[in-house]
Amino acid sequence: MKRGSGMKNKTLVLMALCIAINMGLGQIASSLKLPIFLDSIGTILAALLMGPWVGMATGLFTNLIWGLLTGPIAAAFAPVAMVIGLVAGFTARRGMFRSLPMVVVSGVVMTIFVTIVATPIRTYLFGGVTGSGADFFVAYMNAVGQNLLKSVAITVIGSNLVDKVVSCLIGWMLVKRLPERIRSLFPLAGEAV
Repeated sequence: MKRGSGMKNKTLVLMALCIAINMGLGQIASSLKLPIFLDSIGTILAALLMGPWVGMATGLFTNLIWGLLTGPIAAAFAPVAMVIGLVAGFTARRGMFRSLPMVVVSGVVMTIFVTIVATPIRTYLFGGVTGSGADFFVAYMNAVGQNLLKSVAITVIGSNLVDKVVSCLIGWMLVKRLPERIRSLFPLAGEAV
């Protein structure tokens, strides 16, 4: 087997596993109507092990597949999932997954980018309502006099700040706890954590 095809196979297997993680945890959070999503841990894991482009592709395919299985809402947020993969990969390359405080900072940076991309999607495509546990907060903010865009932005920041920090921490801990023989299969794992 050529080295290139081995890398492609390894990447595809990793992506498939990470997509399953995203969808499984995301579906649990959605079913329980949690105010966080937990649907990007696999994307972050892929980015930490294989870099930003694999992370971006993992996020994209997660949301497209999920959209085909459950409805258009997940597919509409594919750009958000792609941004998560890119930010995780690029912050990891900058050494921001090497210590606990920097992992938290990575989650904050990710939240900023997610807010920029997700707020218009949630506001203009869905009127602020997507069926997640965060809908309550949008409705509350709107009911107390905030306009819809501001209500969505505040909710996106709040729910994603917790979600992305937790997701980054889980992804970081998973990579750190991988046996060395597994981590050695992924050239970026050593750089990332």
